[in-house]
Amino acid sequence: MQVIKNIAELCKLNFSPEQRPLGFVPTMGCLHEGHLSLVRQSREQCQTTVVSIYVNPTQFGAHEDFDNYPRTFARDCELLRQEGVDLVFAPTTQQIYPDGFSTYVIEEKLSTSLCGGFRPAHFRGVTTIVAKLFNLVKPDIAFFGEKDLQQFKVLEKMVLDLNMDITMRACPTVREKDGLAMSSRNNYLTPEQREVAPKLFYTLKQMQQRYHQGEHDAVALVQWGKSQLEETGDLRVQYLEVCSLRDLQPVTQLSNTAGKTFIAAAVYLGETRLIDNLKL
Repeated sequence: MQVIKNIAELCKLNFSPEQRPLGFVPTMGCLHEGHLSLVRQSREQCQTTVVSIYVNPTQFGAHEDFDNYPRTFARDCELLRQEGVDLVFAPTTQQIYPDGFSTYVIEEKLSTSLCGGFRPAHFRGVTTIVAKLFNLVKPDIAFFGEKDLQQFKVLEKMVLDLNMDITMRACPTVREKDGLAMSSRNNYLTPEQREVAPKLFYTLKQMQQRYHQGEHDAVALVQWGKSQLEETGDLRVQYLEVCSLRDLQPVTQLSNTAGKTFIAAAVYLGETRLIDNLKL
């Protein structure tokens, strides 16, 4: 496995037709089974797999956890080596955002709701870094997890709108045995908080069941879900919405919407922010 930390060195690579399709998995490191599932999808579908490891400062807001975000580069590389990854790209911030950098990629519709409503500069940072990585790596297929469903939809729209010749693949959320969606931020949870955290997924599953049992009033469904999440006193709901998969806007009625909507949630458990979603 090759590890490249220099943009100029990456740009010298010239992948041959025999090495394509080229699959790409962008990450911020601190890899877990969710990331590795994306790598395996790439290995199955592509001749060459590239993984990036870069903690992107522009997608963190003020007072967020950029400085404390877990960084485990040596361990990550060993995991990727075991998975048969061909190349790891791990640039420095000075290379990605050199002095005088002033150009950003902004998606103006899908990025404004849900997480975008509470983290106003977040998706500008995500679209900018991913666009830059796409330009540098030049993948044929890019793999993302559905846990960050809004992020995937925003990036999918960017690829469509900017005529990027890249196939976007959304892969299922990987969960712990108790249902908690795998996330690098789960490392922040205390043992006591870790016992409470599965309540998020459990509540979404209950909401999904109530929908299948005939509850089509999305407003009532959300109110019920919030009451369930807040009853323990440990989880603070930032948002809980039932939204359209097409435009990520809240819906009020769920008649004739099977396969077209999803539940999205963000909660705080202590200082740790957890997100999850389930399709209806």
